[in-house]
Amino acid sequence: MNAQLLQVHSAGQTWTLERPADLESLWQAMDSTDPEAEEHIPYWVELWPATLALCGWIERQKHLLAGARCLDLGCGLGLSALVAAHFGATVLGMDLEPDALHFARRNAQRNAVPHVLWACMDWTSPALAGQAFHYIWGGDVFYEQRFFEPLEALLLRCLAPGGRVWFGDPERTVSRDVWARFTRRGWAVRAVEHMMVPFEESRMDVNIWELRRK
Repeated sequence: MNAQLLQVHSAGQTWTLERPADLESLWQAMDSTDPEAEEHIPYWVELWPATLALCGWIERQKHLLAGARCLDLGCGLGLSALVAAHFGATVLGMDLEPDALHFARRNAQRNAVPHVLWACMDWTSPALAGQAFHYIWGGDVFYEQRFFEPLEALLLRCLAPGGRVWFGDPERTVSRDVWARFTRRGWAVRAVEHMMVPFEESRMDVNIWELRRK
């Protein structure tokens, strides 16, 4: 399988991103007899609408990012981490899949973006310092309900006082109640942006949600 190069216009410039193949090709190549295959479906090879929307939001918050310590949850090919680092943030891109981090690292080099660290880590047991990050974000991370508890625990541990969390969410049924759940647990939650993002041959509704501790 030959690697592919994607040209993506985001945050006022064109980014060149390398990936091994498209999702369908990699999915078909997986070992269907592997009992853990479902845990490692290579969703990371796609640029999902929620991530593209999040990159636009990060650009509009660039005045906040210079010198800030940031965490990109499920960084995939690395685009949102690269955008934030381009605006002066020091970013840790975190993903469960080593292959994702391999390509994210290559993409940082290809686009000459410094100040990004990459960590292979499971958000259910993150080895991260407490109150370490001014900004934490993730694109389309609530696609399974079981992710809520470990993600909230990570936020409670790792978000610095006064910090903010940004989630790009494509209005999935499974994530519909997530924001009310955060509110009930003491978070200040607001939808800060709504946009339609082109995806394949259609468009997808994406909301950007901002969370802070009250």
